[in-house]
Amino acid sequence: MFHDAIGVLTCWDDTGLTVEGRGGRVVQFAEELLVAGKPVPPFPARRVALPATDPVELQRTAARGWLAIEQEPLGDWLLRASAGFTRRANSVQALGDPGLPLDAALDRVRAWYAARGLPAYVELTTPGSPPELAAELDRLGAALAPTAVRVAPLGEPARAAAPESWRQVRLARTAGPEWLALYRRVDPDESVEEAARRVIHGGPSVWFAHVPGPDGAPLAIGRLVVDGAWAGFGAVEVVPAARRRGLATTLMAVLASRAAEEGATGGYLQVEADNAAAIALYDRLGFTTSHTYHYARLPQR
Repeated sequence: MFHDAIGVLTCWDDTGLTVEGRGGRVVQFAEELLVAGKPVPPFPARRVALPATDPVELQRTAARGWLAIEQEPLGDWLLRASAGFTRRANSVQALGDPGLPLDAALDRVRAWYAARGLPAYVELTTPGSPPELAAELDRLGAALAPTAVRVAPLGEPARAAAPESWRQVRLARTAGPEWLALYRRVDPDESVEEAARRVIHGGPSVWFAHVPGPDGAPLAIGRLVVDGAWAGFGAVEVVPAARRRGLATTLMAVLASRAAEEGATGGYLQVEADNAAAIALYDRLGFTTSHTYHYARLPQR
């Protein structure tokens, strides 16, 4: 008697095959039991409206999708540290009330990061952070680095690439060494690299995509994290020699379809305000700006 295993082939090695189906059901079987295989058309992302949310909740969703190694609440604020790997995982998310007068809260932030040998960064969200915080950071002369949070219904990026191009994309639950090699933020310092691996793999439901080149090395990579109705896209990189071939668009389409398979209906991503090439891509994929946030480095007293 034969049985079908329909889903994403996440592993094929000496131990056998692993297929992850809809709803997270995992099927494993020995290679000698494989009779035949064929590509299955991707799950169609429906044209539905964005999930209801606001900047505060979306920022908190994004924090779960890029999970800091160490976290500690400060009232409604969230202190985050990950050996210095990315400002997002090494900054205080200043949403709501810290439960202390502002000066005392900022002193607590400085001390917490100093104890870990890290600079004290504040994630200032507009709207969402206390209005007096922005004024205080301005008074302190803290330089601000703006980032836009952009959102789109998943049906938009999922339909941006022809389905026949999707077969070149490979999906996995873990980031292999070649994926990490193309992801330029990994640091040669061993402690930072370990932190990077933990942060990259952290989140409710994380997927890694790549397009292999002729030698097997990835030409393009991307990361997806699914958290309920929302899917976060990130780490989209294409090697210079393979740009302008639509690989980033295809990766985004496959990841959007994967997220829809898990029940998500909206996508979000974070892009630095001066990254014109990425912004142009996301414009074409139907993303619009929800809100902005800034990273500000607190001066020491």
